[in-house]
Amino acid sequence: TVIRAAILIQKWYRFTMARLEMRRRYSLSIFQSIEYADEQDQLQLSNFFTFMLDHCTHPDSVSQIFTSPSAAQVVDEGLCLKEFEKKIDVPDSYYGPRLSFPLTVEDANALLHAFRNEQLLHARYVLQLLSETRRVLKEMPNITHLSTSYSKEITVCGDLHGNLDDLLLIFYKNGLPSEQNRYVFNGDFVDRGKNSMEILIILFAFLLIYPNDLHLNRGNHEDYIMNLRYGFTKEVSKKYKDHWKQIVCLLRDVFSWLPLATIIDSKVLILHGGISDTTDLDFLNALERNKVRDHIHVRVILFSFINFAILDILWSDPRSQNGCTPNKCRGGGCYFGPDVTAKLFERYNLKMLIRSHEFKPEGYEISHDGKVITIFSASNYYEEGSNRGAYIKLNPELTPRFVQYQVSKYTRRQNLRERVGTIESSALKSLREKIYAHRSELTSAFEQYDINGTGRISVNDWAAAMESVLQLELPWRMLRSQLAQMNPDGEVDFMSCFYDLKMGQPIKEAQPALAETLCRYRKDLEIIFNIIDKDHSGLISLEEFSQTWRLFTSHLGIDVQDDSIDKLVLSIDYNKDGHIDFNEFLEAFHIVHRLEKKAT
Repeated sequence: TVIRAAILIQKWYRFTMARLEMRRRYSLSIFQSIEYADEQDQLQLSNFFTFMLDHCTHPDSVSQIFTSPSAAQVVDEGLCLKEFEKKIDVPDSYYGPRLSFPLTVEDANALLHAFRNEQLLHARYVLQLLSETRRVLKEMPNITHLSTSYSKEITVCGDLHGNLDDLLLIFYKNGLPSEQNRYVFNGDFVDRGKNSMEILIILFAFLLIYPNDLHLNRGNHEDYIMNLRYGFTKEVSKKYKDHWKQIVCLLRDVFSWLPLATIIDSKVLILHGGISDTTDLDFLNALERNKVRDHIHVRVILFSFINFAILDILWSDPRSQNGCTPNKCRGGGCYFGPDVTAKLFERYNLKMLIRSHEFKPEGYEISHDGKVITIFSASNYYEEGSNRGAYIKLNPELTPRFVQYQVSKYTRRQNLRERVGTIESSALKSLREKIYAHRSELTSAFEQYDINGTGRISVNDWAAAMESVLQLELPWRMLRSQLAQMNPDGEVDFMSCFYDLKMGQPIKEAQPALAETLCRYRKDLEIIFNIIDKDHSGLISLEEFSQTWRLFTSHLGIDVQDDSIDKLVLSIDYNKDGHIDFNEFLEAFHIVHRLEKKAT
């Protein structure tokens, strides 16, 4: 009896753990599918800018938007550190770090202490630091060559994405950068997290102190346009209200000077995304990297081989299948197989490729028979408890050793079921918002299966309709119980997908079809208007708004009546000066969860 009871308990435990693992995995799949779909939308924006250049009434003025910041915003390269002191006062009431250049280890420690206590570095010191960082980066090659003979080990870190706690934990576990403790940070320092600025300041400070021992590669998020979409620009504008325009402008230049790759002992290639069957390291080493400021430049201004070389190393992902195919999930770069890796290794006599760019639940993943390593250093990336972070230690024999960690603020108080529940709830919330933003298309797809107009269809038809519209490659049948109601006959009430959601702060002048379109493309429109808004006032003229909207809808083939948007725009020009606050306007078209609102 005891043995039987033990077996039953063991079966129940295994079944419970398997179900929790299944829920965790599909939740992470939801997060990743939505992330890639969003990146695809982001890269497709550049196609619109090409369309905009071809169809705009004043193409020269539009072209200037993409080529460089306006003269008023440019932070002169000749502006010395003393001149920043003259131009920007630091009041006596400021109690944060006071930097003097050249920086010392004491300065770096003061920054770490301040950021642990949520202090800001004053804008004068930020601009001085960025100016000095640009000066140092300009002297560096596109591909940095390192040797393990100068230190026992080299540490390689992946994406941090604004998670300061991860960087602080890495330094706590692994030690601060020094001549004896060398680091390579492999891009994507910014966006998504709330402390991107602090991460950059720390990394740039150590770069200035140890330019031969701390190395930075550029990621796909070290990019002006990506920063508009994924939060870094907003972070800077909130933290540095008076000087954020100068800081963002200077950062755009600094990012363009970041090296593209690092090679250790002529054997280990480190770059952010990956490679393709056309990757040429000699070509990468020779191109003028600062000419490619962001992916709008890549797609619009420099439509040449340079485009694909840069896109490939910043955006590509490895796959187990041989060959090199377009990366349709992300919309840029490629999928490269083991044969592509082997070909590049043979050509350049390489042993290992270390790349980042891709979320991994355990913080790292080994592929292509051990030749390709993905390292991801942002723990809790999608949600608290969603994943570990990791970094790599490379010894002189170039044997990788992985160190995993997870910043734990709340998860230690939760059991496994609670942690999985939190991750699942957050993933489903994001998915429901995606579903609601495609309400019209989904309704049409459902109705094609609902021949008798009952409002109900089979689970198979419901799943097929969801995938045909959203194209997220998710297990829709498994997710059905979380997203839609089923009647006793086993049919899905397809309109129940939308019951829990509605448009936030609805504007009565907005027709339903127009409101849905604005909701769905809110992020894209915000980026477009921010780019057009050269003085960063947050205001755009009614004429610019209407012309851009018509071009945008024409490019996407969206059928929206012109007079409906004209009436809507006029209704929110509250002071009748011919301008609207476009951020405030777009904020009206976001999705809220009905149950969540009731709870608050």
